[in-house]
Amino acid sequence: MRSLSRLSFSFLTLALSLSHVASSTSTCYKRELSIVGSDFFEQFDWDTEDDPTHGRVNYLSLQESKAKNLTYATEDKFFMFPDSKNVVATGARGRDSNRISSKQAFDESVVIIDLQHMPYGCATWPAFWSLSQKGPWPTGGEIDIIEGVNEATENLISLHTLPNCTMPQTRLQTGTTVSTNCDVAYNYNQGCGTQVPQPISYGKGFNSIGGGFYALARSKESGIKVWFWPRFSFVPLDVQWNEDTVNPDLWGPPTAYFPTGDNCGYAQHFNAHMLVFDLTFCGDWAGSPSVWGASGCSSMICSDFVDKNPQAFADAYWEVNSLRVYTPETN
Repeated sequence: MRSLSRLSFSFLTLALSLSHVASSTSTCYKRELSIVGSDFFEQFDWDTEDDPTHGRVNYLSLQESKAKNLTYATEDKFFMFPDSKNVVATGARGRDSNRISSKQAFDESVVIIDLQHMPYGCATWPAFWSLSQKGPWPTGGEIDIIEGVNEATENLISLHTLPNCTMPQTRLQTGTTVSTNCDVAYNYNQGCGTQVPQPISYGKGFNSIGGGFYALARSKESGIKVWFWPRFSFVPLDVQWNEDTVNPDLWGPPTAYFPTGDNCGYAQHFNAHMLVFDLTFCGDWAGSPSVWGASGCSSMICSDFVDKNPQAFADAYWEVNSLRVYTPETN
């Protein structure tokens, strides 16, 4: 598919600008951080603790991951892979993989990821998300920007919080409301989620089109919003061209919108978040009997599938073009 011209994007941006010209709360954000290629090794920590979601996974240190060639970077790409060559030994913690957390944390901000390829496949549970650096979880909240399991095709965007945070069933978003109670104690920590109504928003379909962009914007006034743009679509210029400033008020309706206010106070539920990438296997969601049983993946139990089928994880990798963080401009 031929990409749209910069002029075409300009007309789109102008149209969106005119539609929002009357807004008195329009906020520009300046670029605070741009992470590309080997910058990830400096800006993230590799976490090696046991998986809190009980996955069949062995999270490696940076040194171990590099030594096993499960993470590397080029000038303009960053990669993370699981082990896809070895049968997992009996008694081992699980299949080798990566979980990384940003060293910096951000409160009111815009986060834009340009993602080329995400993990997918049977028994996988990848996520790009954020959580309170101060904690302890769920204090300070959690925002799941990209998340899914097994061979899902549509991304699920969710919040997980302390009690007394709910969302309206109907709100200004292009996604589909799945659940409205964000409390982690409700319905086995389902959270309040919005499904992206595009089969190219996650997994194999996403990768087949060369990926795309996800953007998170969060503020005390506007709440929490997430947008998804496939790579060859009407991507806003400031997102597409790595501009010094961005204005999410000009991007049109978000894919997922979580208003904060009387039903979910921003200050009570959210603080400065670090950004996290991970890939676990099975665990509380992908490996739950009902979800795994309905996946059509295997008659094996999920953990046995992970242990005995290394080749099944050859496409379960992250390929990131860039990650940018913007913070509000001050006058």
